[in-house]
Amino acid sequence: MSPWATVRLVAGRELGLRLRSKVFLITTGALLVLLVGAAVVIDLVSGRESSESVGVVAAESALTSPLAAVAASLDVDVTTRDVPDEATGLREVSDGDLDALVTAAPSGLRVAVREDLSDDLRGVLAVLARQQVLDNEISVLGGDPARVNETVAAADVQVTALDPAPDQQGERLVLGIASALLIYMGLMLYGPAVSQGVVEEKSSRVVELLLSTVRPWMLMAGKVLGIGIVALIQMVVLAGGGLVASLVTGALTLPSNEATGTVVWSVVWYVIGFFLYALPFAAIGAMVSRQEDLGGISSPIVLALVVPWVLGISIVPGDPDNGLIAVLSMVPLFSPVLMPMRIALGVAPVWQLVVSVLLALALIGVLLRATGRIYHNAVLRTGARVSFADALRQA
Repeated sequence: MSPWATVRLVAGRELGLRLRSKVFLITTGALLVLLVGAAVVIDLVSGRESSESVGVVAAESALTSPLAAVAASLDVDVTTRDVPDEATGLREVSDGDLDALVTAAPSGLRVAVREDLSDDLRGVLAVLARQQVLDNEISVLGGDPARVNETVAAADVQVTALDPAPDQQGERLVLGIASALLIYMGLMLYGPAVSQGVVEEKSSRVVELLLSTVRPWMLMAGKVLGIGIVALIQMVVLAGGGLVASLVTGALTLPSNEATGTVVWSVVWYVIGFFLYALPFAAIGAMVSRQEDLGGISSPIVLALVVPWVLGISIVPGDPDNGLIAVLSMVPLFSPVLMPMRIALGVAPVWQLVVSVLLALALIGVLLRATGRIYHNAVLRTGARVSFADALRQA
C-alpha cells in the first residue's frame, strides 16, 4: 500500500469514528441553532419600531403638525392622535392607550404620562417646547414665526470627514469577530483532541498494533488529517449556516459577495490554523503517556492561541488599523485569529494576505518535519514524559 493510501486509510478511520460521535452531532447542531437563532433575534430587534403614541387635545390641534416635524427631524417615530378633551386624554394615558398627553402651557408644554417619559420622546417635547416659546416671543415682537422657523430649518451643518469609516462598519466588525470566534473555538476544541487521541492510543497499546503495519509519520499524518476534515466539516456547516441565516433574515445587510468572501477566507484560515496547531498537539501527545500530563506540556500552545484572540477583541474594534495588530496578523501562529478580523473590516492589503499565507505554509512545512520526528521518537516510549531534546534527537 502506498504511503498516501495508508494516510487516507488512517484519516478515514478517524473521520468515521468522530462523525458518528454523539458529541460532534450534538455540538454542531446546538451551535448551528444558536447561530441561526442569533440572526433571527438580531433581525427582530433591529427591525422592531418602537412608536410613541401622543395625544393632543382637539382644542390645541395646532400642536400636532410641529410635533410631527420635530419628531421627524430627530428620527423618532411618534404617532399623534386628537382626543376630545383633557379628561379623556388622561384616562387613555392611565389605561395605557396613549404614552403621553401633551397640552399647552404658558412656559411651554405640560405632559402627562402613566409612569415615565422615554428619553426619545422627552427630547422631542423639549425641542417643541422651546420652539413654541420662541414662536410666542417672535409674535410679541411683531415678527412672523413661520418665516423664522423656515429659515432656521434651512440651516445646515456641513461635515467633511478626513478619514470616513466605510458603510456598514458595525456589521463588518461583528462578522469579523464572529469569524475569529468560530476559528478560536474550533482550534481550542480540535487541537487538544489530536493530542488526546494520540495519548488514548498510546496508553491502550493500540498504537503498537498500528505501528506494526503503519509507519509513525503516516499514522500521525492520517490522524491529523482525519480530525482536520471533521473540524472543517463543522466549520463549513456553522459558517455557511450562519451566513445564509443572516442574509435571509436581513440581519446582515452587507453585499452577499463581500460577506461570502469573508466567510471563505475564514474557512481557509481555519484550515491553515488547524495544521499550525494540530501538528504540535500531536507531537506533545506522543511525548506523554497519561491524559493528566497533557495540561502542563500543552499550555504554551494554548497560550499561543489565547493571546491573539485577546489582542484581537481588545484592540481591533476600537482601532482596526492598529500597526501592532497588522504586524502580528502576519505572524503564523497569530494569523488564523487576527487576519479574518482584518479581512472582514477591509483593512488587510493583498500583499499582507499573501505574506501571511506564505509564512504560515512555510511554518507548516517546518512543523511537519519536526513533529514527525518527535512522534517517531516518542510515541512508543511509555512511562515518564519524553523530553523535547530526546524527542527531537535524530534516530
